[in-house]
Amino acid sequence: MKKIIALLLCVVMATVVFAACGNNNADNGAKTWLIATDKGFSPFEFEDENGNIVGIDMDVLKAIAEDQGFEYEIQYVGWDAAIAACQAGQADGMIAGATITEERKNNGWIFSDGYYDATQGLAVASDSAITGFADLKGKKIAVKNGTISNEYAESIKDEYGFEVVTFSTSPDMYLAVTGGQVDGCLDDTPILKYNIKIGELDMKFVEGTENEPAQYGAAIFDAGNQEFIDMFNEGLKNIKANGKYDEILAKYLG
Repeated sequence: MKKIIALLLCVVMATVVFAACGNNNADNGAKTWLIATDKGFSPFEFEDENGNIVGIDMDVLKAIAEDQGFEYEIQYVGWDAAIAACQAGQADGMIAGATITEERKNNGWIFSDGYYDATQGLAVASDSAITGFADLKGKKIAVKNGTISNEYAESIKDEYGFEVVTFSTSPDMYLAVTGGQVDGCLDDTPILKYNIKIGELDMKFVEGTENEPAQYGAAIFDAGNQEFIDMFNEGLKNIKANGKYDEILAKYLG
């Protein structure tokens, strides 16, 4: 009898503990999404004077998270590191001005709906005599490694006779242009124009050098994180409908 009573007590206690754990998971177990991003890619993500990570991507993500009721943490690590973190399972997803392409989809990227249309174009030092691609024969043009601008440069370099020089970060690439190590750079048009406009880059944009526009999307590399993409897409629709999305663009782009 004592053994039976003891066994029953164990079952009851186990049931109580299991129920308690289940309640804690329900109350406190909501997933906090780890989202990696680029560095120095203003106005989409950059560090302000107070050390805060801000920009269009950051505000869009924040607005979507508020709309959908999820928590997240930002890993401000840079473009290559953001991709590597997602692929290694050290981050759940990324938002970093990543252009949606079929090639990337075929290589394991799982994209959200597009949230911004962008082109790539050429910028040169403010005192440069370069006025178009026809002036690039024998020149060196910088790009950020693994980007659509990198692909764009590779696709036209033979036609115009220039050499492609790759960099890991946008700031390093821009310094190479203004420092005279290269003759220009190909990068996302809104980033170049924004930073030239605010006086951050002593460069000028070469009009007429843009490629066809493509969309930016948030991305994951593990289908198990599809919930994040689903919430992102639903929230994006909502903030576009309620005007918040337009407010964010106007804040940074005017």
